[in-house]
Amino acid sequence: MKQNDTGLIGDISGALRLLTRLPMPASERIAGPRAAWAWPLAGAVVGGLAALLGFVALPLGAGVAAALVLGAQAMMTGAMHEDGLADTADGLWGGWEPARRLEIMKDSHIGTYGVMALLVLGLVRWSAIATLLTGGVWWGLIAVAVLSRAPMAVLMTAMPNARGKGLAQSVGQVPQTSADIAVMIGLAAAGCLGWSGLWMVLATAMVVLALALVARAKIGGQTGDILGASQQLAEAAGLVVLAATL
Repeated sequence: MKQNDTGLIGDISGALRLLTRLPMPASERIAGPRAAWAWPLAGAVVGGLAALLGFVALPLGAGVAAALVLGAQAMMTGAMHEDGLADTADGLWGGWEPARRLEIMKDSHIGTYGVMALLVLGLVRWSAIATLLTGGVWWGLIAVAVLSRAPMAVLMTAMPNARGKGLAQSVGQVPQTSADIAVMIGLAAAGCLGWSGLWMVLATAMVVLALALVARAKIGGQTGDILGASQQLAEAAGLVVLAATL
């Protein structure tokens, strides 16, 4: 049976349907741009389930537990953010002009830049997650998962769509209010970690700003792949800073 959900619950369920592959009740409602405020909450669900798995698997060793956390996150999201990271790396550095870069990003094949981006960032995330699990800071994984979804809403509000079609374009223009709420939710999650959370926010803002500047210079705006890459870079930055400061 399909449910015609509206309001806050509808936005949250719409965010989960858009950003995860978790089983959700069928709905006639498509997650619109207003629901972007709930993207960090979808991250909380993904991060919470992954952190629980990491906690349970910790007796197997921090390295194994961290690998399982990464695998669980990819399964729950359909690896859509990782795919965006790989396509972004291939496109932004594999072409010489905007049209060619966008063409490369649309190609389903993965190139050398994409492989290296996934490998390097995967190792960075794995190492930081292992450190956090060893230190018993499993809740930090949830905070990072929440914070890392907020930049996607910000980029969709602040930057034009470079391609004019695709998943990011189909979602629509995210209202400023929705982006602001997403940021506030992310800041609240980071605030639970004290000064470490502050440094985590600063690191996240810096890497996302750098990505935004490069994307604007190379393709003229954002795409769904850029949004996915922003989540991965924000998560990696947050995890590293958190592991280093706690």
